[in-house]
Amino acid sequence: MSKRKQYSPEFKREAVELARRSGTSCRQIAQEIGVAPSLLNRWVREARAAEKPFPGTGNPRDEELARLKRELARVTKERDFLKRRGSVLCQGIIERYSVIQRCRNEYPVRLMCRCLKVSASGYYDWQDREPSPRAQDNARLIKRIREIHEDSRGAIGAPRMHEDLLFEGETASLNRVARLMAAEQIQGWPRRKRRGFGRVTSGRPAGVENLLERDFNALEPERKWVTDITEIATLEGKLFLCVVLDLYSKLVIGWSMHHRQDRQMVIRAVEMAIWQRQGNWSVILHSDRGSQFTSVDYQRFLSRNTLVCSMSAVGHCADNAACEGFFGQLKRERVAHQSCRTLDEARADLFDYIERFHNPRMRRRVAQQDLKFSALLKPSVEAG
Repeated sequence: MSKRKQYSPEFKREAVELARRSGTSCRQIAQEIGVAPSLLNRWVREARAAEKPFPGTGNPRDEELARLKRELARVTKERDFLKRRGSVLCQGIIERYSVIQRCRNEYPVRLMCRCLKVSASGYYDWQDREPSPRAQDNARLIKRIREIHEDSRGAIGAPRMHEDLLFEGETASLNRVARLMAAEQIQGWPRRKRRGFGRVTSGRPAGVENLLERDFNALEPERKWVTDITEIATLEGKLFLCVVLDLYSKLVIGWSMHHRQDRQMVIRAVEMAIWQRQGNWSVILHSDRGSQFTSVDYQRFLSRNTLVCSMSAVGHCADNAACEGFFGQLKRERVAHQSCRTLDEARADLFDYIERFHNPRMRRRVAQQDLKFSALLKPSVEAG
């Protein structure tokens, strides 16, 4: 008895591909490769029925491989579906049925029902069911809500929408109107959120007005002063700087630094400016409405030293633009280019900028202006 021939899966796969690609009959190809025509025809039929790589000889290992491939294909489809539509799991059953209805041409219905945890029979029953009276009334209400919302140019939300519907005779509750609007993504204009924590602005003390009126020009020294506070960030914490500027010379005639911004720091800065004052006439000292400047101690200190208090309007930083400009220049020219580790380093750096960089330049500028003015007043030789 002759030994039965065995063929490897690769040989079978290549023979089937040859029979499919060539225009020759299976009998002729079988004779050429040395196999029985009936055997080649059976290989072709099995490959066509499986529509996948040839399963092999039928041993348990090949069957397990085929089962794992089918399982992988199923899991891949479920993963892709859940990746696209998985968010509907946290919604109601009607919304899940709607997703299945929309995706039925892309995925099998039973696969989607299994992923969304609904029954296929329930989906088919919902598909053939007529809308309930409640659903029809909701559709009518949603249509009217859209009309009112468009008429208001998208301004009104659920509370005022509910008022308009009640005025028209509708009996829907506020919760129902809000739910329908949320489902259709209809909302009014939201209130603009405040950035950061707001600070309550203090009112002006009695008798204090904006005497400067954004006129930052001074014809003489010691006539108009401005003051304000800024913060400098360090690795140890924040350092606050209060300065007093003379609008005639742009000199920093008073300054004070502290790790806490309080009225005493402001008073120390103004006191330094008073020590450098040559005359005893009244000087306008302009500031914003910070609590340090509206405090009773600060106001009493100004009154005792013949300083007239002037304050900006609420939310108008341009009223104190001269001082804000100095702070911007300070941070642009010095603070933004280096980082101080400690508060002492920041104090030393600010002192160096004010007393060794800014003030000397301003004094030179004032001296040049005085020379020009003196040249204009000096009589010429021709005029006598």
